Amino acid sequence: MNFTANRNVLRWVIIAFAMIITALILWNTYEFFQQLKESEQKNMKEYEIAIDDLVNQSLEAEMGNLGSTVTENTTTIPMIEVNYKGDMKARNLPEHIMNDTIKLRSLIAEYASENEPIRINYDGAPFQTIYYGESPIITKMKYFPMALLLILVLFGAVIWFFYRSTKASEQNKLWAGMAKESAHQIGTPLSSLVGWTTLLKDTDVDPSYIAEMEKDIVRLQTITERFSKIGSIPTLSEMDIVDQTDKAVHYISSRSSKLVVFDVDLPSQPIMVKLNEQLYAWVIENLIKNGIDAMKGKGAIKVYLRADAHNVFITVTDTGKGIPKNQWNQVFTPGFTTKKRGWGLGLSLAHRIIRDYHKGTIRVSESKKDKGTTFEIMINRLK
Repeated sequence: MNFTANRNVLRWVIIAFAMIITALILWNTYEFFQQLKESEQKNMKEYEIAIDDLVNQSLEAEMGNLGSTVTENTTTIPMIEVNYKGDMKARNLPEHIMNDTIKLRSLIAEYASENEPIRINYDGAPFQTIYYGESPIITKMKYFPMALLLILVLFGAVIWFFYRSTKASEQNKLWAGMAKESAHQIGTPLSSLVGWTTLLKDTDVDPSYIAEMEKDIVRLQTITERFSKIGSIPTLSEMDIVDQTDKAVHYISSRSSKLVVFDVDLPSQPIMVKLNEQLYAWVIENLIKNGIDAMKGKGAIKVYLRADAHNVFITVTDTGKGIPKNQWNQVFTPGFTTKKRGWGLGLSLAHRIIRDYHKGTIRVSESKKDKGTTFEIMINRLK
C-alpha cells in the first residue's frame, strides 16, 4: 500500500514538474516575443528618422552615409512605400508579391491595421507614407506559444490516458486476485463436503438427498474452477456455441421462478468457435441473472443466436427497467452497480472473459426505459 501511495505521489510530482517547466517556457517565449517586437519598433523608428533626414536634407549640407546605412540594413521588416503620386514600392517582400498591385494594396490595409504608418513630409507637405508589417521571425514566434500549448494539451491527454490505463490495470489485478483467493477459500470446505457425501453413502440416508448434495458440489466445483481461471489464460477448445448456449440457458431457466418466461431462439445447425465452456457459460448466466434482477423477478428473457460468414452474435434481452445511455459503457467498469446490493463485478468479468480471453466484444446494443435492455456478444467463428 505504501509502495502504491509513493508511486502515485511520484507520478503527480512528475506531472506538476512537467507543467511548471512548460509554463516557464511559455512565459519566456512571450517575454522574448515582446522584446523582439519592441526591438523592431525601435528599428522602424530609426528608419523613419533616417528617411526623414534623407528627404529633407539641404542640398548644401554635407552628405553622410548614416541615413543610407540605416535604410539599407533594414532588410527583415516587410514594407510598402507609397509616394505623393500614389506610386508603390515594396521592400523585403517575395518577388511575386512586389509586382502584384492588388496584393500590395491588400497588404497596405493589413499593415495599417497592425502598425501606425510612417508619414514623411517635405517642406511641410505629405511626401511619402510607409506601411510596414512584422518580420517573418515575429510571425513565426507569434504561433509558437499556440504550438507549445497544443503540445501541453497532448502531453496532458497522454498522461491522463496512461493514468486511466494504469488504474484499470490495478483494478483488474485486484479483481483477479480476489477471484483466485475466493477459489482457494472455497476449495477447502468443498473437499470436506465431497468426503462427507462419500461417508453418507454408507449410512441409511435417503439416496435422493445425497444426489442433490452431489449436484450442489458439482456446481460449487464449477464456480471454483471459474474463479481460479480469472487472471490467467484459459484453454480454448473447438466447440459448438449453439449447444453451449443452450446448456447455459437451460441451467438458469430450470432454476428460475415461473414468473420469468424464457424465449430461446437458436439455430438447428452447429456453429463451431474457439470457446472455454465454463467461462462462456458464466457470461450467459451473468447476463440472464442481471436481466432477472432488472425485471425484479418477473418478465421475459429472450436469448437469440445468429451467425454470418465470420462472426457469431448472441443477444440476451430482458424486459426490465433499462439502462440510461450515458451508462452503457460504465456497466462494464469494475465496481459499477445500480443495485443496492452487489459488488459490480458480474458484467466487468463478463467483459473481460469475452474481450480478453475470447477476443470478442460485448456491449449494450439497445436499452429503453421501463422496456428492457439487450446485451450483444460477438465471437469469431471458425471457418
